[in-house]
Amino acid sequence: MRVALGISYNGQAYRGWQSQPSGQTVQDHLEAALARFATVPLRTVCAGRTDAGVHGVMQVVHLDTELARSDTSWVRGTNRFLPTDIAVQWARHVPDAFHSRACAVARRYAYVLLQSPVRPSIEAGRVGWVFQTLDAAAMRAGAEHLIGEHDFSSFRAAECQAKSPVKQLRRITIAWRGQAQADAPGCPVGYWRFEFEGNAFLHHMIRNIMGCLVAVGRGTRPSGWMREVLAARSRDAAAPTFMADGLYFLGPVYDARWGLPERCAAYDGLP
Repeated sequence: MRVALGISYNGQAYRGWQSQPSGQTVQDHLEAALARFATVPLRTVCAGRTDAGVHGVMQVVHLDTELARSDTSWVRGTNRFLPTDIAVQWARHVPDAFHSRACAVARRYAYVLLQSPVRPSIEAGRVGWVFQTLDAAAMRAGAEHLIGEHDFSSFRAAECQAKSPVKQLRRITIAWRGQAQADAPGCPVGYWRFEFEGNAFLHHMIRNIMGCLVAVGRGTRPSGWMREVLAARSRDAAAPTFMADGLYFLGPVYDARWGLPERCAAYDGLP
């Protein structure tokens, strides 16, 4: 039978999702916990790999097994053997035709950015940081140039293994929560939340877009510069890759026929 699991994790201590010889990845720890629960080795396939330091709100994996257990048992039994910063949020038995990666019609990410004169402490490793006041209107105008199907080579890491740089970015939303920007003297303190939805993403694509949006927000580049960077199809045209700390994989989007949860509690728990 095939089982789908929703996984959340704090990525600070791990070298990304995908299994490595070091064993210090989220997949390695998940599969070790599954093996202890099931008493046999189990391999997982994920909806989207994440890099070192990137967090997962609702990563989705599937696995094949002959072990007959309830959905609740898969959750509680696996979590018993997982580190405290990784947890199975839900489990569902799915048809053999379901594939966590191939069946995803879209993927969603969020970037949480602290705007403050002082670096993060409690949120260290879980948010990005800027100490200048960012311009929301300028960033939203810049983001509009990226919506649609484009060649995103300018935002692609050199080690990206995707077959094509052409992706469809369906949505970018930018929200502020904190001190009123107009009323606070100096640099207003609060959080920016950037959300991205697309059919797929290139390696470091979100972090490279963030580097450019922050440059626009700071006023060092005009909003129209985003269009020029996109058209250049060259990584040299864009800003440096932004820090991984504030990046969260919100999870894949599936057709309703699979009956999988669309979100979990952690989805709305971010700033």
